[in-house]
Amino acid sequence: MTKFQAPKGVSEYFPPRSNHFEYIRNTIIESAKTSGYELMELPVFEDTELFARGVGESTDVVRKEMYTFEDRGGRSITLRPEGTAGVMRATIEHNLDRGQLPVKVFYSGAFFRAERPQAGRYRQFYQVGIEAIGLSDPLIDVEVIAVADRAFRQLGLKNYRLEITSLGDAITRANYLSQLRAYIATLDFDEETKARAEINPLRLFDDKRPEIRSVLATAPILMDYLTPESAADFDAVKNSLEALNINFVVNNRMVRGLDYYTGTAFEFVHEGLGAQSGIGGGGRYDGLMAQLGGASLSGIGFGLGVDRILLACEAEGLSMPEGSELDLFIVPLGTAPAALAIAEELRERGLRVGMSYGDRALKGGMKAADKSGARYSIVLGADELASGEVALKAMKSGESQSVTLSLLANHLIGLTADFGDHS
Repeated sequence: MTKFQAPKGVSEYFPPRSNHFEYIRNTIIESAKTSGYELMELPVFEDTELFARGVGESTDVVRKEMYTFEDRGGRSITLRPEGTAGVMRATIEHNLDRGQLPVKVFYSGAFFRAERPQAGRYRQFYQVGIEAIGLSDPLIDVEVIAVADRAFRQLGLKNYRLEITSLGDAITRANYLSQLRAYIATLDFDEETKARAEINPLRLFDDKRPEIRSVLATAPILMDYLTPESAADFDAVKNSLEALNINFVVNNRMVRGLDYYTGTAFEFVHEGLGAQSGIGGGGRYDGLMAQLGGASLSGIGFGLGVDRILLACEAEGLSMPEGSELDLFIVPLGTAPAALAIAEELRERGLRVGMSYGDRALKGGMKAADKSGARYSIVLGADELASGEVALKAMKSGESQSVTLSLLANHLIGLTADFGDHS
């Protein structure tokens, strides 16, 4: 019989490493919630045109990396390669932009790109993203960056850096692109590279080939063409980051991989990940909503790669929770139905309770209790049921105390309150 395996290039997680993955994802989400961002749950696939128009036809994402197929109705469908375009579509469709501004949402889940798999680069990968839509204010830019930086610090990460730049406004881009195209016209590129530069010459800065990087090293720099308004906004971002003690470096050669970025752009880079060093990034995308058929509202957001952040935490040797520790493990001795009823009553009170199954003897049941990692255990036999009392054993110290079954839940909640698990 065929032994099935996960598709090549898919990142998947199972215990105990899945607990680390969950911890990272939840830490980022909690950081977003503390800044007022609310959940937006998005479809895993969208109309292909949404990404072609929103992400940009000159990008590698659209040209080479999308998983696109025709559904049974003959419609072109694409598995989502990123989150912002879907958020914009949902915001427009459900008229969220007509209410309180800014619209502040977070999302998380799997994304898909048909890339060549390698360490830290997957065909199915996981992100947590946020978007703040409706205000063109440098302080919103800083808030978005701060959400990510706070999550990294709460995880304990240290060996990362924040790189920022400004991609300017429409006037900046028009002035710069005319100079960049004039420079590119003096270079001898292959036909594919020429075609790519014709659509959007900024995409050349994404090219990893040494010969391309070499000739672009002397190309004009976009930040030299910032309008006074764009320069003032970027100065405000830098000043506010400094006021919040968020360290950064200005990277005037940064070009984000998606066409919709304008103004502030940023990337978090971790030094311990080799070639795939980016653990997240984002930027402002003024004009994207109008381009997708909505109001002319600005926005800014990020996407953080949970897979790579996990690799970064592992590279730094950070300790992370191994799982949700059980509060109690019940070892039934011929009393399994009663034990399960007690376990369910305790679970209803918010306690985490496990038990042994299969009519195990005392020795096997206690061995299971040890392996469970539970803080406490009880043995529940006929005598305990008759008396209404059990010996509650602290698994680490081995100490026991007698507790009546009717008060077991209250007693455990009191004992575990010190761990911050129960209100």
